[in-house]
Amino acid sequence: MVTGCYTQRDIVHLNVADFAVAVERLNRPGLHDRPVIVSRAQGGRARVYDMSEEAFQAGVRKHMPLDQARRMCGGVRIVPPKPHKYEKAMLEMMKMALPYSPLVESEEDTGHVFMDLSGTGRLFGPARDVAWRMKKEVKKRLGLEPIWGLAPNKMLAKAATRVVKPKGEHIVRPGGEQDFLRSLPLSLLSGLEAPDLMLFRQYNLHTVEEALTWRKEHLLAVFGKRGGEIHQLLQGRDDSKVLPVGLKPPVVRLDHEFSQDTNHLGEVERALFGLVEKAGRRLRRMGKAARRVAVYLTYSDGGRVIRQRSHALGTANDFLLFDLARIALAVGWTRRVRLRHLRLVCDRLVYPPAQLDLPFMADATDLIQRKQEKLMHALDRIRDRHGERSICLGRSLGD
Repeated sequence: MVTGCYTQRDIVHLNVADFAVAVERLNRPGLHDRPVIVSRAQGGRARVYDMSEEAFQAGVRKHMPLDQARRMCGGVRIVPPKPHKYEKAMLEMMKMALPYSPLVESEEDTGHVFMDLSGTGRLFGPARDVAWRMKKEVKKRLGLEPIWGLAPNKMLAKAATRVVKPKGEHIVRPGGEQDFLRSLPLSLLSGLEAPDLMLFRQYNLHTVEEALTWRKEHLLAVFGKRGGEIHQLLQGRDDSKVLPVGLKPPVVRLDHEFSQDTNHLGEVERALFGLVEKAGRRLRRMGKAARRVAVYLTYSDGGRVIRQRSHALGTANDFLLFDLARIALAVGWTRRVRLRHLRLVCDRLVYPPAQLDLPFMADATDLIQRKQEKLMHALDRIRDRHGERSICLGRSLGD
C-alpha cells in the first residue's frame, strides 16, 4: 500500500489502560491496588463508565449496570467521573506527541492517541524508539503509563495494544499482518461492530482465522456491501488516516426544512426520526458511533435553540440515537412559536464498542438493544440491495 511518498506507514497507538481510573489514582493513593469503578452512582440505571484491572478480572465491564457490577466485585470503590480531568490529561499527551508529527489524533478523553510517524526516521529515529520515548515522557510528566503498539495501519496498531493490555508493547512488522491477526478473536478488530460479531457467531466463527475461511463473495452475501469492508479488515488492511491536529473531526450533519412551519409534535418527531435513520445508516457505513447528539431548532421568527445529549460509549443504533435526540428536542422546544427547520448533528465519533457481553451479564435492556442492532443491519442490507426507500419503519410515515 502506498501512502504519500512512502511505501509503508508507521502508526503508533498509545493507550493508557483504564484511563479514567488511572487519572483518578494519580492523587488518591487509597485507590491503588484495589478494585475501582468510575460511575455516576445516582439512580437505579447507573452504568459503569470505566473500571480498574482488578474490577475487570472480577467480571466488570464498561456500560454494565452498576448494581450488577457491585454484586460481582465485592469491596469495590465507586468514584464519580470527572471529565474535565480526563480532558486535561489528554491535552497534555497530545502536546507531548506533537513535536514528533503533525499527524496526531486522539479519541476524545479515552486515553487513546494515534501518531503517524511515517518518514520521520531521519529526524527522530525509528518509530519504535519514539514510542518508547513517549511512554517514558508520559510516565515522568503525568504519572500515567501508556502501553503502545506499532503497525502499518491504525486498526493493527490498536489491536496490538489490545493483546498486551494492561501493560506492555507490541510491534506488527510489515508482512506479518496475517500472522498477527490469525489467532485473534474477532472482537479485537476495532472496525467490527456488535451486530457483525453476532452474525459471525451464528455461523460459529469466532477468530480471524476461522472467518478467513470465507471468501469475499461469502461475506458480501451475508453482510451486504459492508462485506467488502470486513474482508479488508480480516486481511489486515486499513486505509484510514491519522487526522492532522487542527483538522475538524468528522461529524454527521443532516437538515430538514418543513414545507410549512409547524408546532405539531407528531410531525416534528417524524421528521426528527427520519434524520436519525439517515444519520444512523451513515454512521454504520463509516464504522463509527456517536458519543453526542445535538438538535438545532429554528423557529419561524428566526430564533434558534441548540440542545444536546451524550452517550458514554457511543452508538449508531437508530433507536438509541432517537431517544437522545427526542430528549434534546423536549428540552429545547419550550416556546409556542412554530418550527421552520430541524438540524441533527452527531459528533464525537469513535469506533463502536464491539465486545459482546457474556449471556449472564446482559440485562433486559442489553438484549433489546442487541435485537435493535440486528434489525438495523438487516434494514441496511435490504436498502443496499433495493434502494434507500425500499423499506422504512412506521414511525417515519405520515398520518
